[in-house]
Amino acid sequence: MKLWDKGFSIDKKIESFTVGKDRIIDLHIAKYDIQASIAHAIMLNSIGIVNDAELSALTNELNRLYEDAEKGELIIEESFEDIHSKIEQELTKKLGETGKKIHTARSRNDQVLVALQLYYKDSLNIINQKVKSLFDTLIVLAETHKSKLLPGYTHLQVAMPSSFGLWFSAYAELLIDDVYLLNAVKNIVDQNPLGSAAGYGSSFPIDRTITTDELQFKTLKYNVVAAQLSRGKSERCMASALGSLSNTLGRFAMDVCLYMSQNFDFISFPDELTTGSSIMPHKKNPDVFELIRGKCNKIQALHTEMLLITNNLPSGYHRDFQLLKENMIDAIESIKDILDIFNFSITQVIVKDVNLNDDKYKYLFTVDSINNLVVDGMSFRDAYKQIGDEVQSGNYKPDLGKEHSHIGSIHNLCLEDIKTKFPS
Repeated sequence: MKLWDKGFSIDKKIESFTVGKDRIIDLHIAKYDIQASIAHAIMLNSIGIVNDAELSALTNELNRLYEDAEKGELIIEESFEDIHSKIEQELTKKLGETGKKIHTARSRNDQVLVALQLYYKDSLNIINQKVKSLFDTLIVLAETHKSKLLPGYTHLQVAMPSSFGLWFSAYAELLIDDVYLLNAVKNIVDQNPLGSAAGYGSSFPIDRTITTDELQFKTLKYNVVAAQLSRGKSERCMASALGSLSNTLGRFAMDVCLYMSQNFDFISFPDELTTGSSIMPHKKNPDVFELIRGKCNKIQALHTEMLLITNNLPSGYHRDFQLLKENMIDAIESIKDILDIFNFSITQVIVKDVNLNDDKYKYLFTVDSINNLVVDGMSFRDAYKQIGDEVQSGNYKPDLGKEHSHIGSIHNLCLEDIKTKFPS
């Protein structure tokens, strides 16, 4: 069944190419399309297009379909183009002429838009909750291991003293920035596009405030052309925010891979969280974190894809927009899985004692040594030269006991302040 059916069949190759993977992808937005259909039916009732008995029949059947979608029992057969045609056919099959009324005053364009906006809103809430769980885990790890020093690196060269507390809480605080962006995107998608129809509104006296309230949108997209133009813009903004979060997670995963290697040997994980080699029995590979890194890089590329598909398209609807759905939804579901597995794995991290007396860390404290001389009255430039000469001559002796007390440093992590910053 096709919502645009005019009584003739199109070439099977054309149909397969244009439908694409919508039948599979649309299962992610099925329940949201049903929610929007219920709200639309309520609105049609308010303007006299659907009577009370018809509204009751429509909402009862739509609620049944919603339960099927929630349980994963809703199937979009090959005879349907998408979830929208599936739902309308189910309503028509059960309710006859009443079912045919559901498409009054709307188009598949605003059906897709509103279902996606609801899916994005819901997904952003879920992602934020998962980010908060990971954030809390990292704060606990930072507190637990705050006294354990760790070499800090610049240019991958031993640089200055750091700590596990500093490392864990650094990524915790970066997650806050990602949540700021996710919340900004939520404001963008929290606008009701339903009622824009094919992009130019309707001659029916529809009440768009009713569907806005029913669907719990913060506001509506007033201008019907602007509503259609938001297709693509919402995805670009969503991809950008997901890319920022993926950048944080990907860099953290890279640190984990690096710190697990024998050359660093700062952390480890239980055997059950690692994989082995088919020919090297000693291997404990960080496959989980390598896959996180790869998946996060893939998500970061999404913004470019969204941009190139939609860039310079004229106003109005274009079938190009169909191509936004598949990888956008895949990225959203992927980031949910990544956050879950990252949190699950990092809670089991084994933090090792790092022997800072090891000769390779000998110069980790040169800056502290310079600062000691400055505190004793020497100028910084002369102190720098003196310690540099000691390093060159092989006479440098590190001082491992220097306290770093300023805000956000090794011995003053400000974990409570970081916790307070997380958006409520």
